[in-house]
Amino acid sequence: MAGTTGTPEPRAMRADARRNRERLLTEARAAFAEHGTDTSLEDVARRAGVGIGTLYRHFPSRQALMSAVFEDAVSELLARSRELLHDPEPCAALVTWLREMVTHASEYRGLARALMAVSADPGSALAGCSTPIHEAGGALLTRAQGAGAVRHDVAISDLLKLTHAIALAAEESPADQDLADRLLRLTLQGLKEA
Repeated sequence: MAGTTGTPEPRAMRADARRNRERLLTEARAAFAEHGTDTSLEDVARRAGVGIGTLYRHFPSRQALMSAVFEDAVSELLARSRELLHDPEPCAALVTWLREMVTHASEYRGLARALMAVSADPGSALAGCSTPIHEAGGALLTRAQGAGAVRHDVAISDLLKLTHAIALAAEESPADQDLADRLLRLTLQGLKEA
């Protein structure tokens, strides 16, 4: 059975295994926030009070762990896209959602880079988060294109790569607090019909 983002839901687990999994997720969130997504998985396991083997039993790869950590944020982005599908201004709805994508990709150092890499490896565990995001963004884009507000040659995969690149640029220039918004505005100017 698949969860909201397409990642497999854990099978019925013993109570101690469920606690270990939750501790691993809690500590991974904290470690990713503190040190970025490249943080040592051994450190995550140690912080959770389990061995590295336990971490790998629950999350067979770094991307599987990242996918589980970011599942809540992805669920929020998917819910937000459904809300925005009813916005009377399709282009404004798309822009709002893209801004929220940049914010999400900027939450953890290294996340934007990992999300960009998913497009080259659709079989990765993190792709389970990527596929529903593409579908949600695609619906918003199609609606904006149908309203004549966005060029028809714009693809959602390109827009998502741009949002991840913007988040990565902002991550590399933390002193420039307005960089992400400036780059997003510049990108959006290129979306409009001539």
